Amino acid sequence: MFRVWHRQRAFTVCATCVNSSLPGLGGGRALERIKPDDIYRFVTDRAEGCQPRTAGIIGDCLRSYLRFRRIQGDPTEPLISAVPRVAYWRLAALPDSLTDSELAALVKSFDRTRPTGRRDYAIVRCLVDLGLRASEVASIQLDDLDWREGTLRIAKAKTKRTTLLPLPVETGRAISDYLRFGRPSTASRALFVRHRAPRDEPVGPSLVRNAVRCAYARCGQAERWTGTHVLRHSVASRLLREGASLKDIADLLRHRSVNTTTIYLKVDLPRLNAVALPWPGRRT
Repeated sequence: MFRVWHRQRAFTVCATCVNSSLPGLGGGRALERIKPDDIYRFVTDRAEGCQPRTAGIIGDCLRSYLRFRRIQGDPTEPLISAVPRVAYWRLAALPDSLTDSELAALVKSFDRTRPTGRRDYAIVRCLVDLGLRASEVASIQLDDLDWREGTLRIAKAKTKRTTLLPLPVETGRAISDYLRFGRPSTASRALFVRHRAPRDEPVGPSLVRNAVRCAYARCGQAERWTGTHVLRHSVASRLLREGASLKDIADLLRHRSVNTTTIYLKVDLPRLNAVALPWPGRRT
């Protein structure tokens, strides 16, 4: 539903931009006077500085608008053909990740003498040790923890499946420390709760992200990092360096397909060097 709304909104914005930049499409002058070169320049000018996916949306919306005008009886076939298509290759970019020293500085930036510091530290340990999403951390319930078996149940994962994850020692210690010395007395069954008004309510994904952003700022990484997803990439990159298989990483990150996990092979330089063929003409 959000994607449909987003595309409809982009269509409306595109139509407004077209009407202001190419008045012929809005009825201001003869449509026949608009040339394919005008359409091409319109898209390239609007797409300058945009990411490929965003530039593609601009072209798609303009193409849809011109098709709408064709239904209304306007001869827009040559203009539709002139809308350039933007090349976009899936998994083309390299996944960002924090170095070991950056991760160490991040987890050390919390004041664990304060209740909120204990809570935020436990939150970040869930992110950097288990690769959880912000929404998954916010939805953890007390009943999801099995201390005897040392597992954590993720019941509301993106894949709509219940997943049992091993609970690392450091993560378990951080959660236990928060439960014993930081978590306020409350009837809520959520693991992480608010410490300010409205008190005792479960934290939301925005609070999880804000805790990470504040940690970036404290350790001098705010200019480079802002979100939580880079911590998920860091977990995958670390496990790959330690020799974990793609299947193991995909299971931990709860990817629907191993193909999604293959992007991390591009940052495993030692293994890539081992399988790389000699460049033609290069002496060995």
